[in-house]
Amino acid sequence: MFRAPYAADPYAHGPREFGGPAGGERRGPRSAFQRDRDRIVHSMSFRRLKSKTQVFIAPDGDHYRTRLTHSLEVAQIGRVIARALGLDEDLTEALCLAHDLGHPPFGHAGEAALAEAMAPHGGFDHNAQALRTVMRIESPYPDHEGLNLTWDLLEGLAKHNGPVAAPNWALAELDAAFPLDLATWPSLEAQVAAVADDIAYDNHDIDDGLRAGFLALDDLLTLDFLADQWRTVEKRFPRAPRERLLREMVRDQIGLMVNDVLAETARQVTHLGSVAEVRAAGRQLAGFSPAMAAQERRLKTFMYERLYYHPEQVAAAEKARDVVARLYAAYAEDASLMPADWQARLPAGQPQRARVIADFIAGMSDRFAMQALRDVCGEAPQGLVNV
Repeated sequence: MFRAPYAADPYAHGPREFGGPAGGERRGPRSAFQRDRDRIVHSMSFRRLKSKTQVFIAPDGDHYRTRLTHSLEVAQIGRVIARALGLDEDLTEALCLAHDLGHPPFGHAGEAALAEAMAPHGGFDHNAQALRTVMRIESPYPDHEGLNLTWDLLEGLAKHNGPVAAPNWALAELDAAFPLDLATWPSLEAQVAAVADDIAYDNHDIDDGLRAGFLALDDLLTLDFLADQWRTVEKRFPRAPRERLLREMVRDQIGLMVNDVLAETARQVTHLGSVAEVRAAGRQLAGFSPAMAAQERRLKTFMYERLYYHPEQVAAAEKARDVVARLYAAYAEDASLMPADWQARLPAGQPQRARVIADFIAGMSDRFAMQALRDVCGEAPQGLVNV
């Protein structure tokens, strides 16, 4: 299999914070990045993504995406791009699978509530929380905290959206313990994971929005590039049901975006000879062409206007924010409401105490959070399931 000179090397990777896995080599012939991926997949934090909001809050239907299915779809797209570019597929896949581990229940609505509650204690950010999750909270090993992932994985997770000039307290604290070179661009694998995330949610949220009835085809076709795709699909399958044509249009749009990323990234990296040169380039190298980037921005604007800020979505988000805010207030007032193992972790002083309470809430699934509100406040949240 073709391996580009600028790919991350699983046999010359950066260190792990707590050294190599003691006796880990006995657990199969895996590379360091394959071990990273497997540690993420086997984690409880990853399993809980199955019941965390992607677009729709706590959906009753089985056909809507959750953070887990979204992460799997991002990983599929990321692997395809990485393979075609000669990058390390395992590192790319691991980054894609881990990128949303820091999301609290109810998605961005839950994050907004935690950010408000935590404002006096340094705030809350789901990207930094993903690092905190894999480096400190998810701790299945007897001799160290966290999953003890490679530097390459942690660096990519911290910077998959680019250099971090002003890290919040969580990322700054982790960077002080295990420096991640936050001021530079990360590996191409991390950059690919970021663009794979954009491709996945741009297009799969269309699919879910149409299924839920929050988006209408006629509105989508006001975007000329989607209208072009629709006409092409109709010509290819003139007698197919509309539902199948819609899904074919989404697949075609994903294909166009992937091919655009491959062509643009190949053009950007032609003269690079090592992963060190990728980091020294000082700019994003893996991504859309200027023309596709402009289309993608128009699509995002449309989705915010028509789906993410749909009146039903906004109403459900406000109720979700209230659930998280009330849980935080209840635990902050009376820590005995938390499980015994979490009570044992609570520091005496602030801001550390507030941050551990936020860790507990951030790890909850949507349904667990709703049940927790019933337990601590004696009432069930209403109107949260909107599909």
